[in-house]
Amino acid sequence: MHTSFCDLRGKAGIVLGLANDQSIAAAIVRRLHNLGAELLVSCLNDKAAPHARVVTDPLGVELKNCDLRNRQELETFIDRAIVRFSKLDFVIHSIAWAPIDDLHGRVIDSSREGFSEAIALSCHSFAELAKLTAPHMTGGGSMLTMTYHGSAEVVPSYGIMGPVKSALESTVRYIAAELGPQNIRVHAVSPGPILTRAASGIAHFDELMKMARDRSPLGRLVNIDEVANLTAFLCASESSGMTGQTIYVDAGFNVMA
Repeated sequence: MHTSFCDLRGKAGIVLGLANDQSIAAAIVRRLHNLGAELLVSCLNDKAAPHARVVTDPLGVELKNCDLRNRQELETFIDRAIVRFSKLDFVIHSIAWAPIDDLHGRVIDSSREGFSEAIALSCHSFAELAKLTAPHMTGGGSMLTMTYHGSAEVVPSYGIMGPVKSALESTVRYIAAELGPQNIRVHAVSPGPILTRAASGIAHFDELMKMARDRSPLGRLVNIDEVANLTAFLCASESSGMTGQTIYVDAGFNVMA
């Protein structure tokens, strides 16, 4: 029987961090749904829900609130997914946050509290998510999170998110080693700069996009659909031999000196 490339029919999973129809998570939800996957999707709270439902309602995808700062909300969200699907094949973490004062300042000026909050929500929450979902990935599967090149090199105005994303990528490698025996594959997807609501909080983001466009071998920026295509591949059986990597979809910017 012939099946299409990256066929996700019969697979089910969760996507955390849908903000609006222009977010990376929105493109991921649409792509996975179009490939046949069953989904449970989270947004932050009731205020965010109307913007997220613009994406989920037309697809008939269930949306639930889940604030990762609250462990009980995360557990309730995962319990709902297990009630619906009985098992999970993929888990996608598309969440990052830092207090605005710490994000816009120098790393050495960041507050202890702000840095801790950024690490907890943007990095450690992925480890928490892995711990809670791994027992339900009985047939193996994929865990993915989103990062950025500012983890590896200094990017002007990226501030404390650089060290935070560096910690996240290291966390990905350790989780990949720990969960490999369960055939769970773990990756960080690293898009180039895309003007989403989350990115708009970064100072001088327009300059960052111009630099990426000018220096990338492809001479352009990537879009959310290209990030979604990579994500779908990493959720599919075609990527079964890969784990523990940070994978760039940035028009080649990361290879340039």
